[in-house]
Amino acid sequence: MGIKSTELPIPLSSPLLSTRNVESQYHGTPSSSVPPALMLSTLAAVFGSYVFGSAVGYSSPAQSGIMNDLNLGVPQYSIFGSILTVGAMIGAIVSGRIADYAGRRVAMGCSELFCILGWIAISFSKVAFWLYVGRLLVGCGIGLLSYVVPVYVAEITPKNHRGAFTAIHQLMISLGMSLTYLIGAFLNWRIVALIGTIPCLVQLLSLPFIPDSPRWLAKIGRLKESDSALQRLRGKNADVHHEAAEIKDYTEALQRQTEASIIGLFQVQYLKALIVGVGLMMLQQFGGINGIVFYANSIFISAGLSESIGTIAMVAVKIPMTILGVLLLDKSGRRPLLLVSAFGTCLGCFLAAISFFLQDLHKWKEASPILSLVGVLVYVGSFSLGMGAIPWVIMSEIFPINVKGSAGSFVTLVNWLCSWIVSYGFNFLMSWSSAGTFFLFSSICGFTVLFIAKLVPETKGRTLEEIQASLNSYSTKR
Repeated sequence: MGIKSTELPIPLSSPLLSTRNVESQYHGTPSSSVPPALMLSTLAAVFGSYVFGSAVGYSSPAQSGIMNDLNLGVPQYSIFGSILTVGAMIGAIVSGRIADYAGRRVAMGCSELFCILGWIAISFSKVAFWLYVGRLLVGCGIGLLSYVVPVYVAEITPKNHRGAFTAIHQLMISLGMSLTYLIGAFLNWRIVALIGTIPCLVQLLSLPFIPDSPRWLAKIGRLKESDSALQRLRGKNADVHHEAAEIKDYTEALQRQTEASIIGLFQVQYLKALIVGVGLMMLQQFGGINGIVFYANSIFISAGLSESIGTIAMVAVKIPMTILGVLLLDKSGRRPLLLVSAFGTCLGCFLAAISFFLQDLHKWKEASPILSLVGVLVYVGSFSLGMGAIPWVIMSEIFPINVKGSAGSFVTLVNWLCSWIVSYGFNFLMSWSSAGTFFLFSSICGFTVLFIAKLVPETKGRTLEEIQASLNSYSTKR
């Protein structure tokens, strides 16, 4: 059932959300030190992000080996590449419910079991059917991970570190993708699939040693455990009284309302949050990212480049730009970084489109492959700077705890549905027109700039409760 009340759970004028009270939890100045428990908990969580990245990056270097060994054509391999996103949609549908009812740690553990079974099935498959089954299982796992990891990290982290810590999710995705590209260039696809089980096992074995989310524990009424987890995450000498009280009061106010289903999300008080969350996820995917990273090798070959040179260049750009995005996120803010990132992806796709257009005209034959490489690198670097991480950061920040499960499932499902459309249709689009494909992506990235400028709020330096109350206030007043 949907939430019946349209009133704010806590008004912005409440003393609970006043600047003075929020800052007092840090004794007036947010601490710059990071407690070991917070670091270790974040590290354990983002091993799941590495698994996510390795799954996405696997299909590009494995393409020629799998197609040769199992006699697959392009349509069959397109199914293999895109069925990952079908599994991720299944995982996304249940991700919020599992994370809400069983907890964030249990959800991460379930996801890794799916991924381990999937990698093993891929590694030992002799026919396309088991290849698809394995890829589908891995997809189910990363569909869960793509929701629960940024949500868990956002919920355990203080506001002055939240942006950078949540963005580590994207850094580890980039690391997983990049290392899988490199490993896949030298090792057999079956061995690379077995290697994919290692980070799954690392996260699975580390989960019993980290605390669950204090906000989730408060939501289900385990207040003593919530206070204990918060104390552990902030350090044994930290004063967590005000932060614990804020979490408790805000959660209790929200729980006086009915928990929202997915249908219940389409109410006026959640309208702006839903538009922002869904809009960013759709534009992130329709900008072409998964088509480009799934089939990077074939793009470079089509452009007349060596696939190994292109792959190494992508890795050399992707990781440093992701690190730069993590470092800048809590300094520059979400909106400026998103705007720069979206503009860069628009420019990168435009340059790649021009290079393929010149190839079609049989002009500048020597320069057009270099131009396509520059375009892809500008796109990947710009995406890594902001558009990769920040939509997930904002998704983890904007929804209240009583709708976070339903909203998170819905937004993540939309992301993976759009990803499936792009990853399945990419090869067919390239067959129709390589230049047209990249011109289309460039136009969508240009629209993304306008969407961010008009609708996306700045969430830097604000508690989760402040962000959610302000979005509710906006929608209610309208």
